[in-house]
Amino acid sequence: MDNRKKLYGVVPPMITPFTEGGELDIPGLEALVDYLASEVDGLFICGSYGSGPLMSVEERKIVAETTLRRAAGKIPVVVHTGAASSRDAAELSAHAASRGAAAVSAVGPYYYHHNADGVLAFYRAMLAAVPRGFPVYVYHNPRFSGYEIDLGAMKKLADEGARGVKDATFDIMKFALYQRELGETGFDVVLGTESMWLSARALGAEAYIPGLANAFPEICVAMHRQGMAGDFEACRRTQFAVNRLRDVMYLARSTQLAVYAMLEIRGILKAFPRSPFLPASGAEKARIAEALAALGVLQGGGA
Repeated sequence: MDNRKKLYGVVPPMITPFTEGGELDIPGLEALVDYLASEVDGLFICGSYGSGPLMSVEERKIVAETTLRRAAGKIPVVVHTGAASSRDAAELSAHAASRGAAAVSAVGPYYYHHNADGVLAFYRAMLAAVPRGFPVYVYHNPRFSGYEIDLGAMKKLADEGARGVKDATFDIMKFALYQRELGETGFDVVLGTESMWLSARALGAEAYIPGLANAFPEICVAMHRQGMAGDFEACRRTQFAVNRLRDVMYLARSTQLAVYAMLEIRGILKAFPRSPFLPASGAEKARIAEALAALGVLQGGGA
């Protein structure tokens, strides 16, 4: 985070490596943190790509502690602390703040569909669990929480101390609304995808959270820097290249699974997702590798 206390740059939602048997792969996690820490501006852990909802509270604490220790002094780490219950979200948030996280963020409480009062109670529990002024971000992802958080509730949270929002609606009009109604007051509006960075930058974005940057951080960083420099022609070309890479991610059964495959194909890390996710099949990996080779992005490999 910069001196304005906002997120800046490329902050990938880091995957969590597991063993083939489904246990946490701590050496793999350390290797991935080491790789990304020299490539990007921050990390967002234990979120959707990071399989946070598939882990126990204690496992999530282990991932947070390992990542924070490994990234210390290199890049800031945002810990996703969303859960189905306010108690778990508050516990995870307090833990992350105490271990040196730069911020915490949480998707709205999931499984049940909550009204605005319930959503406000959830985030208030998080705010109460961390030191006053510690950055708490709303993670707005209606596809995963199952409901929209309306603008009125977002404004109340901003008034009560929330620092910003990770907008994963994939709706540029929603992003523009947040920037217009909240961004002008200092509320940090962060883009939750690489797919429309160019448009979001034109609206004032300074940070984005790209799943693709797990395996291809260099192109995501280049696109960010082009946007920040106002070189929108170059940024447009890179945005199209990034979106072609996103097309490749859909050759697996989910974009999360594609990232595991891409990391292996690039020689960065071989790891497994946690069940009920299944690793990409040999045929899927072959299709992904062929598509990446056709795009000319495999030269250089990984660490």
